Amino acid sequence: MVKIVTDSTAYIPREIRAELNISVISLNVNFESESFKEEDTDNVSFFNKMSKSERVPVSSPPSLFDFYDVFESIVAAGDSMLGIFISSEMSKTYSTALMAKKMVLTNYPEAVMEIIDSRLNCMAMGFAVLAAARAAKNGLNFDQVMERAHEVIKKNHFLFVPETLDYLKKGGRIGGAAALLGQLLQIRPVLTIIDGKIAVHGKVRTQAKAVENIVDHLYKDVRRKGLGEVVVHHINCEEEGSRLARLIEEKLTTNVSVASIGPVIGLHAGPGTIGVVYYTEKA
Repeated sequence: MVKIVTDSTAYIPREIRAELNISVISLNVNFESESFKEEDTDNVSFFNKMSKSERVPVSSPPSLFDFYDVFESIVAAGDSMLGIFISSEMSKTYSTALMAKKMVLTNYPEAVMEIIDSRLNCMAMGFAVLAAARAAKNGLNFDQVMERAHEVIKKNHFLFVPETLDYLKKGGRIGGAAALLGQLLQIRPVLTIIDGKIAVHGKVRTQAKAVENIVDHLYKDVRRKGLGEVVVHHINCEEEGSRLARLIEEKLTTNVSVASIGPVIGLHAGPGTIGVVYYTEKA
């Protein structure tokens, strides 16, 4: 059987992970005097703690042995393993997973194991994980399961607008000049992920215009290519996320779920960020 492994930044709801037998390896969050696994904290408590901290916390990848323990348990049971992880441009999670895979293969040379650099994060990566897990549950072979993940990655889109660029600037995720431009001219950048990195999709003057831009782009894309799945993400601003979901539901006449982004991505993008992740039926 093919078993799917991902990391905590996919933010797949726990009940869905359990239903599809998806293993999740947690990244870490580090304050000056405290470190913990992302999986072990709730979002409200974390962002409350972050708001009171003098310094923005930092994230770190899972340890080599976090990966090894999960990988070995799968192949020791006679199953094959497909790992799908956060963009290597954003974290060392992928490279650490590759090292763990090499270690496991030393002891289990016949094991079937592959690691995918999703070049994405959040449910943009999560949709690929879900597609692979569903394929595995339906009895598809290893190559077919992996192909399904790659198909969804190719058709994936992630559009989001942060409340401020300060967090992205501090974390080195966007250039200082772009952050300064946004502050001086009160520009709201609509951001996306291109080739594993955060990039500017468009620039508008207000938050309302940014949301309008996101919904309009989604609608036009779906009209041309059809819709696979869609989810609204938010970082500690559930009301705004729910409002965006309702706008999309009215536009597309489909149900839209709302998912909170956790500490690791949240500390980089910052509270108040909202966005949409979706993939289309056609590339």
